[in-house]
Amino acid sequence: MDGAAGSGGVDSRASWKTAWLVLAILTVSYGSPLLIVVGMKPMQEALGTERSVLALAGALVWVGTGSGGILMGWLADRIGLRTTVTIGACMIAGGLALSSLGSIWALYIGHGLMIGFFGNGGVYPPLLVYVSRWFERRRGAAIAFISSGQYVAGVLWPALFELGLGAIGWQALMLAYGGLVLAFMLPAILFLKPPPKAPVAVAPRHAPAPGQRHRVAGFHPNVAQALICLAGFCCCVPMAIPSAHIVAFCGDIGIKPTHGAAMLSVMLGCAFLARQAWGALADRIGGLRTVLAGSACQAVAIACFLLTQDEAGLFAVSAAFGLGFAGIIPSYSVAIRDLFPGSEASWRMPLTLFTAMSGMAFGSWFAGTLYDHFGYYAWAFGLGVLFNLLNLTIVGFLVLRTGGTGRTLFWPTARRVA
Repeated sequence: MDGAAGSGGVDSRASWKTAWLVLAILTVSYGSPLLIVVGMKPMQEALGTERSVLALAGALVWVGTGSGGILMGWLADRIGLRTTVTIGACMIAGGLALSSLGSIWALYIGHGLMIGFFGNGGVYPPLLVYVSRWFERRRGAAIAFISSGQYVAGVLWPALFELGLGAIGWQALMLAYGGLVLAFMLPAILFLKPPPKAPVAVAPRHAPAPGQRHRVAGFHPNVAQALICLAGFCCCVPMAIPSAHIVAFCGDIGIKPTHGAAMLSVMLGCAFLARQAWGALADRIGGLRTVLAGSACQAVAIACFLLTQDEAGLFAVSAAFGLGFAGIIPSYSVAIRDLFPGSEASWRMPLTLFTAMSGMAFGSWFAGTLYDHFGYYAWAFGLGVLFNLLNLTIVGFLVLRTGGTGRTLFWPTARRVA
């Protein structure tokens, strides 16, 4: 990290000031993929293409963010966090400018490579690891708090984007928002201070004897990591379907676009409010068990989208969906810090985010593909239910393997290393 040593220690007032600053940065950076969500129908009409084509462009942002986070998280430890996040801000603005040219190839490169891989990939995963180093006792709450930038963006921007689409069109709106990204993020990055030095690690209560290896939930650490990644993919497929298609879905069934944008804001606003409670729960019961609880709530809510097309009912279901899925992604990050040494966080956390965001990408794209084939979204919501049940199976299995309660999740082997 570049700059002088940060003031304040772990879990201090300076830690929470840092969290607020990061929340503001993420609120602006996460507005960029919402442009295509709010503008999907007018963009489809202007470009004369299928909805799955635009859904794929939005999906590429998630794939790019996750895969780029692995590289950019590694890079942040070598060239400094400020430099990495500055690159990300510039690439988000450049990606919006390229996407505004109005061709499909520009949309894909602008969203997938620039806004996703180098843009949000250089902003969110490195900042997530950075904030986790400012906290120990309240890490779950802090990670949930800064991850809410996506939801604050979802509350703040859709209604403004809907007004902008009507006033200046989607291409000019992309250029204007790119300018806002640079005007806000570049000065804000200068206030990011180095995290405090990590406290001296205390050996786990069940630490292995010399010559033994740690096992995580009874598995080799990388096997446990793979299971967590698979679970993250499966839970994010259903998470993406309403998040990416709710505005278009409302337009299809005769609900005004402004009401659809408001429904998205309600969903993400409820997610922001609930996320703080999920973060506090993760501090008490651990990240993995919080994932299980949040996924169960999400499964019920995604199934409810199959039961109503009434506007009031959809507002209620959207709110419930936001309340349910709010704590899942930050809790995966808490689970990684629970399960693995902190020295491995800079690659394990971005890897987990990559697979989760790949699930978001797949869910967004495949829902658009199913819509193009059938002409309605029921099949997409049904697919979401199936993936959610698979996630619950994997996470429930891992929870059982960690012994039920408590947060000491390292499992030593009984076999000595030769």
